[in-house]
Amino acid sequence: MNAYERLSGYFQQRFQRWVQRRLQPASRQQLNNRRLFIFPSRAGFAYLLVTLLLWLIGTNYENNLVLSLAFFLLSLFIVCIHHTFFNLSGLEIEYLRSAPCFLGEEGELEMQLQRRSGEGKEAVMLAYDRELPQEVDLIDTRSTKVKLFIGGQRRGWYDPGRLLVESHYPLGLVRCWSWLDMDARLLVYPKPVAGGEMPLSQGGDSEGDRLDEQGAEDFHGFKAYQPGMSPRHIAWKHYARGQGLHSKEYASYREPKLWLDWDALQGMGREARLSRLCHWVLKISATQQPYGLRLPGQEIAPGTGTEHKQQILKALALYQWQAQAGTQDPYKKPQADKGLFAKSVGEPAA
Repeated sequence: MNAYERLSGYFQQRFQRWVQRRLQPASRQQLNNRRLFIFPSRAGFAYLLVTLLLWLIGTNYENNLVLSLAFFLLSLFIVCIHHTFFNLSGLEIEYLRSAPCFLGEEGELEMQLQRRSGEGKEAVMLAYDRELPQEVDLIDTRSTKVKLFIGGQRRGWYDPGRLLVESHYPLGLVRCWSWLDMDARLLVYPKPVAGGEMPLSQGGDSEGDRLDEQGAEDFHGFKAYQPGMSPRHIAWKHYARGQGLHSKEYASYREPKLWLDWDALQGMGREARLSRLCHWVLKISATQQPYGLRLPGQEIAPGTGTEHKQQILKALALYQWQAQAGTQDPYKKPQADKGLFAKSVGEPAA
């Protein structure tokens, strides 16, 4: 590493620490003088260079027309600074919720933008690092919701970083921007990987065991009548044929339940096991058959439905997550899951 790279890295670290102190994390933030930065864009620097050349030419040749043009262009640039700044000033941004995703896919972060009455906002760009920006206009409405798509790059709670809010309105000569920490997180499930047999363990209840329950509706057979049995269950046809007094027996059968077991995947690494379990969770949940999950130190009872599937996927996503993040944990401290979408996540496309 040469001297230039060391010096550049030093100033970048100092700038990042300064930004972190100045722009604190919050799920709801309003852009103001403290949170906004403004600087000429590349087009703006070219514009100023042309203006400077015109001023030099007008001064050298004592041409009032060229000088007037230079002063007009400079005045237009100053007015543009005012409009660009106030196009973002007063804008309120709130983080609403997030939708989980699988590792390597895109999740959703939903934001709400709101402006003050009488202050239209145009061409406001929102983007996270290395993601496509979303352009928003607030002219006929005071508030709108925007969905930003973020690629899940690590299993567990993923911090997408700071949200870039910027505008070049109206002429593109000045760039006004802010880096906001919206205190947002994205839950990233393991990547489903097919392969091998279903990792099952023997449950406490055997599949097909008969349960003698009162009120059962499945006919099981006949048995000799005993005093005290319900008269409604007496087999009168058998009695009329001289076959003795018998009672109809009803029973129900235990519903089969599957247990996905961590220990059934011997000889595989942690992430490989989680990927296989995630694949089978998606497969079994589509059949509406009760299933449970057994991880070291954790057990989720068998069940069905979307909430049960999300509970198991979340357990897979957060299994030994702190150990995976390492000592230099880039994630934020655990929060409540108020921002998690209650939506069904299907099996990703191959």
